[in-house]
Formats: sequence, C-alpha cells, structure tokens
Amino acid sequence: MSTKTRVAILGATGYTAVEAIQLLLRHPHVEVTAVTSREPGRRLTQVHPALTGRLDLVFEEYTTPEKLAEKADVVFGCLPHGASASVIPGLLNAGCKVIDFSADYRLNDPAVFARWYGSESHDPTRLGHVPYGLPELFRPSIVGAQLVANPGCYPQTVVLPLAPLLKAGLIEPTSIIADAKSGVSGAGRNPKLNNLYPECNESISAYGVGTHRHTPEIDQVLSIMGGTATEVIFTPHLTPMDRGILTTTYSVPTRQVTQAELYECVREFYKNEPFIHVVDDLPATKHVAHTNFCNMALRVVRGRVMTIAAIDNLIKGASGSAVQNMNIIRGFPETTALL
Repeated sequence: MSTKTRVAILGATGYTAVEAIQLLLRHPHVEVTAVTSREPGRRLTQVHPALTGRLDLVFEEYTTPEKLAEKADVVFGCLPHGASASVIPGLLNAGCKVIDFSADYRLNDPAVFARWYGSESHDPTRLGHVPYGLPELFRPSIVGAQLVANPGCYPQTVVLPLAPLLKAGLIEPTSIIADAKSGVSGAGRNPKLNNLYPECNESISAYGVGTHRHTPEIDQVLSIMGGTATEVIFTPHLTPMDRGILTTTYSVPTRQVTQAELYECVREFYKNEPFIHVVDDLPATKHVAHTNFCNMALRVVRGRVMTIAAIDNLIKGASGSAVQNMNIIRGFPETTALL
C-alpha cells in the first residue's frame, strides 16, 4: 500500500493547475490521484499536452466530498472565486486538507469580501480564521492547518519587500504606491478580448485602477505586519509576456534612512528564507521564471524608499506557494519539489 500523500486537483484545466501538477510530479512523497472539471471524460493530456507520458488521468466530475476524499488526502482548489467556498466546507468535513487558490478565504472581514467581490461569502464564519498561506510571514499558523488560503500573485510582490520595513517602523503606513506589471497568464486561460494576441501584443495597459480586488488583501496583510492600518494605492498593468510579475513600490520613510540600512533590515528579516533573494542588482522577471523565488531590491531615491520585486506569477504567485504550503502542512521539507 502506498504511503504517499494523495493529491486531487479541483478545477484542473487552467494554468495554475498544470503548473501544480508538474511540480507535484517531481515530489517524492506525493501522488496525483484525481483531477476534476466541469467537462468530465476528457483525458488530462488532451487539455495539457505537456503532461503526455507523465500522468494518465481522466477528468472526472466533482460529485460529493466523500467520493473525492476516498482518493485524496490533500485537495488543491483551483476553482474560481465564489465557487471554492461552496465546496470546501464539505471537503474539510470529509477529512481532506485543502489549499485554496481562490480569494474566498484570504480576507478576514465578510463585509470587505462582499464589497470587493460583489457577492456574499458562501462560508463567512471561516473568514478571519483561515491561515494566509504566505510562509515567509505566517508559517506558524500554516503548520498542521486543515485549510490554507493561498496568497494572490500581485500581493506577494508588494507585501514581501514592504513587510520588514513596516514592522521595523522605517516607512509610513499610508501613501504607499505600488506599480505592478504582469504577464498575460495572470488573467487565466479562459479567452477574454483584452488578452487576445492582437489586443495585448506590442502594448502595455493599466487596468483595475482603484478597483483591483488584490487591494484589500495587500492592505490587510501589511496592516497586520505593521501593527496599524495601512493603505496602498495599487495599480496593475498588463504586459505582453507569458508569465512574471515585476512590482515597484514607493514609500515615505519615517525618518532619514540609508539604502544600506534598508538592505540590512530586509536581509536580516529573510535570512533563513530559502525562496527570498535580496539582491543588489535590479530584479527582472526572467531571473525568476519557472521558479518559486522572489527576487527583491531596495533603493532610496530623492528621499523616498523604493522596492522592486519579481516573481513568476504561476509558480511563486500560485502553484509553487501551494506546494510550499502543502509541504508545511504535511511535515515535508519545505523546499521539496521546489528547488
């Protein structure tokens, strides 16, 4: 009898799902046992040809949590926002550990969730009680958790470099500006007009100005880290590349600071984190493509504090973080399948 952890992928047709599967196929302690879709019956390799010869599964319909729990110890929930919270309670009751890729459990306040996502939470009593799955900041709460809210991709590039500075009181918690640029895969696999090749190639455009749903997630996490209410003006941009996020933030220091002091603060904070690289040269998305690393640099320019961070939006921004969280939950070495 296999002693491997059995993993099911709920909603396995998208980009983050196939990235998660490819990482899990490298994991010595894991077996991918089930994949679900709203269009069951197709072979996994028909949708994800990159898996040909590597995993021979057929998409099945999600029927009951008990049926899926017969095949899985851990479930990666790759369902859309709103759909996840309608099925996850049943999976938890059936004994599964769940890592949710959606935003359904990231926000602590049901009213904030409803305001930004346009509908009430399907599982409001759990909001505020689910660990936020950013191990570099919240590892103790993830250990042994039954449900983890995988973090958003954009928020990581804002939160990771700013958290140490806010915690140390080196920057003001308000008037923070975050300018972020993402590859087209961040919008998912379903075709949308703005993401078609003729629309986005040879062009860069802002979107969700003042309304992007990652804004309250960023504010919430930074407020926790800084111990006071934090406000960020967050503007995402669509960039004509497949994958990657590069984010530059601008903050006001609480006193005169040097670049060396900023580096000392952030390097000390992340000195034991295997996936954080605090670099001297400016990061680029190609430096972290297909990895679970976050590369970040800091600058002081005309009295302002700047951070520049790069991640792969599909790995560190989603599937890599999910595997990292699963490793913590199951007691595996945290870097397994990720280095």
